[in-house]
Amino acid sequence: MLTCGLLLKVEKVSANMYDIKAKFAKNSPLPCWKGYSRVPGTTQGAKGSCAKSPVKKATRKVCLPKAKIASMSTAAKNKVINAKLKAANSGKTRRSSSSNVTGTSSGGSLRTWANQDWRQVGDPSKKCGEA
Repeated sequence: MLTCGLLLKVEKVSANMYDIKAKFAKNSPLPCWKGYSRVPGTTQGAKGSCAKSPVKKATRKVCLPKAKIASMSTAAKNKVINAKLKAANSGKTRRSSSSNVTGTSSGGSLRTWANQDWRQVGDPSKKCGEA
């Protein structure tokens, strides 16, 4: 029998108290891999504790500056909207480059680009990001 600590407390030391592998597997500090998330109610490192994260849902909104939307024809607007819907339905987050709109100016800097009035092409009364 081995004793631990000062003689204030006599305790039996067993081999499984210092089983490093068991402690590591049970209290693993490692997070889930990229693309995986923790399953609620499971401990880190346990079998089945990480599951594939749900696929990010692609947006179906197309945003452009309000001035550009006003100058576009209905056919051009529909082309951009349909390209975005087609991409979203196939699970992609970006529409095809063949539907890119020309003539949108950044104004020369990021500051002017960010200050433009960005609207949804399908409903210009809604700002970009509104539901």
